Amino acid sequence: MDADGLTFACATSAEERVAKRRGLPTARVGLRAVNGVPPGRLVSFGLAGALHDGLRVGDVLDATRVVDERGETLWSGSPLGVDGAREATVLASDDLVYDAGERRRLHESSGADAVDMESGVLARSGRLAGVLRVVSDDAQSSIEGVDTTIHPDGRTDVVGLLRFVATRRGDAIHSLRDAVSALRALERAVA
Repeated sequence: MDADGLTFACATSAEERVAKRRGLPTARVGLRAVNGVPPGRLVSFGLAGALHDGLRVGDVLDATRVVDERGETLWSGSPLGVDGAREATVLASDDLVYDAGERRRLHESSGADAVDMESGVLARSGRLAGVLRVVSDDAQSSIEGVDTTIHPDGRTDVVGLLRFVATRRGDAIHSLRDAVSALRALERAVA
């Protein structure tokens, strides 16, 4: 992968740390890019949720398309060429999709493999050059409430994180373990 001239747009501080550790030019755009879209050619970089059972936690996705719920293309392009990554289609969503039935429905209606909340905003900017995402939750994962662990600007919400762990216990521990595993896979992908 040639990162020359690209800015890796991350939603969260955890994703941003991964990119920075690898020396990649980085901007934290926040959830749904509420911090704004940076100038230049952009790579949507970070975590994504699987929409079908063919993807597992830690699978690295080098997207060639970003689509909306109906499967309409918002962006298409060549993969970035990340070794070991799977070519994929990413669904742009305004909301965290945590229900297995809803994931299945979105896969059927859009043809997408995974979902995130930033790629669509970046695609609409006209400056998206690629999408590099890693699956952090499979199609059957129970991640309801995980959205309360991150502030909109992408910083960790410590109180929300503690509340998530206290109220969702096993699901929360599983979700956090999967996220850490996915971030490690993402870091290896850009090594």
